[in-house]
Amino acid sequence: MLTIATWNVNGIRARQGQVLEWLAAEKPDVVCLQEIKASLDQLPFELRDVDGYWSCWHGEKGYSGVGLLVAKTLVQEAPTYAHPAFDFEQRIATVALTLPVGEVTVASIYVPNGGKDYEAKLRFLEGLGQFAANAATDGRTIVLCGDLNVARTDRDIHPKERKPNQMGTRADERALLERVIGSGLVDVGRTLDPDNENLFTWWPPWRSMKEKNVGWRIDYVLASASLASQASASVVQRAFGTSDHGPVVVTINLAIG
Repeated sequence: MLTIATWNVNGIRARQGQVLEWLAAEKPDVVCLQEIKASLDQLPFELRDVDGYWSCWHGEKGYSGVGLLVAKTLVQEAPTYAHPAFDFEQRIATVALTLPVGEVTVASIYVPNGGKDYEAKLRFLEGLGQFAANAATDGRTIVLCGDLNVARTDRDIHPKERKPNQMGTRADERALLERVIGSGLVDVGRTLDPDNENLFTWWPPWRSMKEKNVGWRIDYVLASASLASQASASVVQRAFGTSDHGPVVVTINLAIG
C-alpha cells in the first residue's frame, strides 16, 4: 500500500506535538503540509529532521508555507525538491519519486485564499493548470495535494455556509480548478465517496462548526487517472488535531516493497 496524506496545519509550531503524533500513528509514505507559517530556522529540531522522513520545508516567517515529507522506507536517498516558476509566498513544493509504476511527481500546494489579492489567486490557479497540462502532455504521472481554497460545487459546502458570490465559490476560480482537474486528473476523495453530502475538510473556527461538521471541502488529492484508479480509500480525519482543517489520507493499492 502507498499512503499519501495532506493536512493544512494552520501553524506548525502551534501544532508540533500533534503533527509528530499523527506521523507516528499514521506513518504516511508521502506527507503534504500547508500553512506551516514558519521558515526553516524557526522549526524545532524534531520537525526540521523528522525521524524516518526526508523533509522539505518551504516557508516564510509567520505566513503561508508548505512542507513535503517522503518516508525513507519509500526512497532510500534524499530526493530533490523543486518549486515551479508560478510559486510565490512559498506556496508549492514538488518532488519526483520513482515507484513501481514509474516516476510520480507529488506536489504540496497552498492556493491563496484570495481575500488579500484575488487576482493573485487566479494567477496561481492558472499556473497550476498549466503545470497539470504540461504533465499530461509529457505523459507524466502527478499527484496534487493540498488546500486549494476552492469548493468545486455547492455540494462541497454545508447548506448553512452557502452564500452568493463568496470567495472560494466564484465561477472563475471554479473554472480554473476544473481546468486543473481536466488535465487527466481525478478528484480522489469525491470519486471514492460520490454520495456523501457531508464530505468536508475545513470548518469555520467558531460555534463548534468542526464538531457539528458544518464545513467546506477545499482540501484535495488530485491524481493522474492511472494512479487514481488504484486508490482504495480516502479518509478525512475530522476529529484529529486543533487545526481548522482535517488531515486527508489516501490509500493506493500499489506494491512499494
